[in-house]
Amino acid sequence: MPSRHSHPGSTPAEDTAVPQPVGEGDESSVAAIHRWRLLAVLLAAQFMANIDTAIVNIAGPAVQSSLGASGGQVGLVISGYVVAYAVLLVARILQGAGAALMVPQVLSGIQLHFTGQQRIKALGYYAVALSGGAVAGQALGGLLIAADLFGTSWRPIFLINVPAGMLLVWAALRSMPGDENEKKADRQQEVDLCGMLFLSMAVLLLIVPLLLGTDEGWPAWTWGCLAASVPMALVFRRSQRRRSALGGRPLIAEEVVREPAVRWSLVAHGITTMTYFALLFVLAVYLQEGLGRGPAYAGVAMVSWVAAFGLAGPLLARVPERYRAAMPALGCVALAVGYTAVWVYLATGHRTGPALFVLLGIGGLGLGVSSNSLIGQMTFALPDRYAADLSGVISTNAQLCGALGVAALGGGYLLLADGGTVESAANGMEAVLGASAVLSVLSAVAAQQGSRSRATTGTPVVLP
Repeated sequence: MPSRHSHPGSTPAEDTAVPQPVGEGDESSVAAIHRWRLLAVLLAAQFMANIDTAIVNIAGPAVQSSLGASGGQVGLVISGYVVAYAVLLVARILQGAGAALMVPQVLSGIQLHFTGQQRIKALGYYAVALSGGAVAGQALGGLLIAADLFGTSWRPIFLINVPAGMLLVWAALRSMPGDENEKKADRQQEVDLCGMLFLSMAVLLLIVPLLLGTDEGWPAWTWGCLAASVPMALVFRRSQRRRSALGGRPLIAEEVVREPAVRWSLVAHGITTMTYFALLFVLAVYLQEGLGRGPAYAGVAMVSWVAAFGLAGPLLARVPERYRAAMPALGCVALAVGYTAVWVYLATGHRTGPALFVLLGIGGLGLGVSSNSLIGQMTFALPDRYAADLSGVISTNAQLCGALGVAALGGGYLLLADGGTVESAANGMEAVLGASAVLSVLSAVAAQQGSRSRATTGTPVVLP
């Protein structure tokens, strides 16, 4: 399927090469079957990527124990995956690069091939794929580590992608259209390697000291890295503008984030994703290292969250049109309520148990509603020719914010739980939940601004 980045210089003739989206009642049965088959392949790719994200969080304490790593170093492994996912670095990191090439095609495929109510339905299935992958990763990861197959501990979790990936490649070759309609010059346009380098350096200068600072005693190099991340981010922004001015393809299309509805929605989506990635990391460490529970128990703990997330997609498809503009902010508020409920549970002396799992489900439903409605809001705010750009920006924004969440909130938990007692672990968990609740309220404000911007400018917004 087409994966080129549209830019202001694209012509109407080029845009006609993009597959026409399908609405309600305007497609043949053969075309409908092909489109939904294509969606199934794309969602299988998303399912795989979410297994990877969830499974490595469950494996964190086992990796730490096996390799003698610190909590910060384990957090860096997890952050390395999501940073690579966003900017294509190399190392655990090769796995993240594969996800970065694969996953953005999901959202752009939905935007290019579906419209109206059909797009909302497709986004609902997208939420189910996200949820299903996370459920499988949580449960399967915990069981595999607990089984300790042939004395290999956590290592088999990284082999899951091999048979699944081979099957997915076969299905993709049979179902996904090629790029015959793309201009040769456009296909051969250089990737923004400088942009990747500058963005990678800016992010690493920020997350490495946040994760390793406590372990190292906050030496001068950690503060120097934090200070250097700001000018490096400015260098990245300048490089993007310069590349765009020269007619090149920037890593992040500025004309996409210039649209207020998209910009505010990205802020809200980034904040909620930040808290989710942090919770995945912190809850696994809290239950296994803080409370001494096994990996299978820790894996089951988040199932209610990710399962509730999956319910949100189909539910949103049934929401009447007049209420849909309120869904992004409402989802963020529900997420804040979920974090607050778990915080109250811990603050009243409880540490774990079935009630904790139920309360986590509230947050999962809130995240599902906010994430799905925010993504839908962004896809409806732009013409379809920006599908590839928007998909890449959404994925990059979410993964970088996720890495920052693991670094900042995860690093904060490791600092507060450094005492090694159940009480210190609970205090650290409470702090993370409290911060996440506040951040979720801020995301609700940003989400509401995005909805207002879309209502003011109309849909779709025609950019330069």
